Amino acid sequence: MTWCAIPPGGAYWLRDVRMPGNPPERLQRVDIRVADGRIAAIEPVGTACSGPSGDGGMVLPCFVDVHTHLDKGHIWPRCPNPDGTFMGAISAVSNDRGTNWSAEDTRARFEFGLRCAYAHGTAAIRTHLDTYLPHGRTTWRVFAELRDAWAGRIDLQASSICPIDRLAGEDGTALADLVADHGGVLGFVTRFTGQGHDAIPPGFEELLDRAFQLAEERGLDLDLHVDESSETQAATLPIIARTAIRRGFKHRIQVGHICSLSLQPDAVIEETIRVVQQAGIAVVSLPMCNLYLQDRAAGRTPRWRGVTLLHELDAAGIAVSVASDNCRDPFYAYGDHDMLEVFQSAVRIAHLDAPLGRWPNAIAETPAAVMGLSERGRLRPGGPADFVLFRARFWHELLARGQGDRIVVRAGRAINTTLPDYRELDALVGLTSG
Repeated sequence: MTWCAIPPGGAYWLRDVRMPGNPPERLQRVDIRVADGRIAAIEPVGTACSGPSGDGGMVLPCFVDVHTHLDKGHIWPRCPNPDGTFMGAISAVSNDRGTNWSAEDTRARFEFGLRCAYAHGTAAIRTHLDTYLPHGRTTWRVFAELRDAWAGRIDLQASSICPIDRLAGEDGTALADLVADHGGVLGFVTRFTGQGHDAIPPGFEELLDRAFQLAEERGLDLDLHVDESSETQAATLPIIARTAIRRGFKHRIQVGHICSLSLQPDAVIEETIRVVQQAGIAVVSLPMCNLYLQDRAAGRTPRWRGVTLLHELDAAGIAVSVASDNCRDPFYAYGDHDMLEVFQSAVRIAHLDAPLGRWPNAIAETPAAVMGLSERGRLRPGGPADFVLFRARFWHELLARGQGDRIVVRAGRAINTTLPDYRELDALVGLTSG
């Protein structure tokens, strides 16, 4: 029996809960009226005289995870990172993809991740899909099948991911057509095949123009993995921003990682942030994965957290989200598709507190806007009754524990939050139970 008995259907009041105000750090104590699967009213606490009580616990909108990799997920047991480095991850995933990623294998791991995310309270996901032709066609087909199967539970988007040199020539045209045919987002990494983010590759600007052209011709948004290293010569972000400005790009752009930005000289940082803001580019930080991979060297304690300049970007009016990124694969050995864990980690790693301010928007309203989902990321009268209810009453309580007793409500009804058992994947990843 749960600690707050949400009715199985019909209309009801959820009494005495704390929800984010303006800024979200400021909690307001309210009663919420639910009817026909939507929020009918939000009134001051004490308005309702009947209905289940949240006992002053917090209620948050269902989470939005705007950057993850569901096609890679959960391969760690059969494909660990040999040394924990970025290049070790690239090599391990490449080998596993070439050997094991059948449609059945991808579908099982992909859906396992969706089930985890759903049980934790996520309502929308953008996943990057490794898109190396011809194999990428299989992955996008699996994505389309699961997007349809999960409609109404998780709003699922996909972005391609491949090295930028893969967008040249006829293969690039075919790749962009594949993305467009599936209603996806055109994505790539700002490095060449088999290389790291060490410096700006030769011919990068011409390839970047090619990528923008492919997106423009098909009306696609862009979502890029950018400067994911500690090398200050890996500085493609200002080139991306200036290209968007020069071309008058009309669609959304999100960039992820931009780790090297935090190591640039102050003048470079200021100019980069200026042109990113002018171009209207959104930024997503992946603090757990970046902390795991960046500044790793055998036998040496890392000196650098690997995250980008979240505070400075936010202060410039740039939309900043945080997201889960990889889960139990060579790029990040841990994680459970839990956006609360992501937010807790981001607060600690990047000091997103004192004050917490608007940062709770980084896992809700901000990524929802990036994905073009007007109904997600907010609690408001008329909006869907999709929320997560916690026993925690204050942010300091919410951020201190894993909140395993949370109640996830979708369309006004509490869902089953039992997480899938890892044993389900044993045959795929080469483990035996027991």
